[in-house]
Amino acid sequence: MKPYFIIYISILFLSQAIHSQENPEVIEIREPQTILFVGNSYLYYNDSLHNHFKRIVEEFKSDFDGSASVKSSTIGGSRLKHHDVERLIKPKAISSVEKFELIILQGGSAEPLSKKNREEFSFFAKKHIDVIKARDSQAALYMTHAYIEPHKGFKKNQIRVIEDVYTRVGNENKVLVIPVGLAFDLAYRENPTIQLHEPDGTHPSLLGTYLAACTVFASIYDKSPIGIDYDYSGAISQKDKIFLQKIADKATSDYFNKILN
Repeated sequence: MKPYFIIYISILFLSQAIHSQENPEVIEIREPQTILFVGNSYLYYNDSLHNHFKRIVEEFKSDFDGSASVKSSTIGGSRLKHHDVERLIKPKAISSVEKFELIILQGGSAEPLSKKNREEFSFFAKKHIDVIKARDSQAALYMTHAYIEPHKGFKKNQIRVIEDVYTRVGNENKVLVIPVGLAFDLAYRENPTIQLHEPDGTHPSLLGTYLAACTVFASIYDKSPIGIDYDYSGAISQKDKIFLQKIADKATSDYFNKILN
């Protein structure tokens, strides 16, 4: 438990502190039971991030049925503007889910990387978040990872730009930011030989998707993923599993501690 981040106020409600650049405040959020991921191939690669995430949550919460309550809507190469979030969150628009309590929005990989793209990202993030909040649901932003070589868009320290954009937009809209990109960056700094990307330098490898799932879990439930047994039926080695769980725990702790201080 990270006491500086979460304070329990009842068995069903959490209080999550999210730093606002000008006026820090505490925003109360409900622990989600139904969750929708919205994004692109960063989510659907490697048997889809939401599948790994729901198996982790099922291990943590014995009464949680991930197949019924965790869904994903993705479009290859998409940005936030390409998703009809208002339609997606209508009752039974996806499967039999009446209402998604949390919608996780993942932007396109290039959205933070130019002034024009940042403005567009900010506009559509607010538009989607307003629609989500109007339904009394929660929203979160999934901070994307940076490119690595040989991708043509690779630039050194690119993650700092991505971090700044997602943090600012999260602050402006008072929503949780899930620091997946920072987890990738930390993992590479601690183990430069680990392969979290596909050879194209943009899409996540299986290890990258596993790290992302652990980071989403740690961010939403404020519980360390260290010690989770799930390893995708042995596809993730014991060594990599332990390392990635520790990285997800440290990345989330460091990020939330940073924005609160």
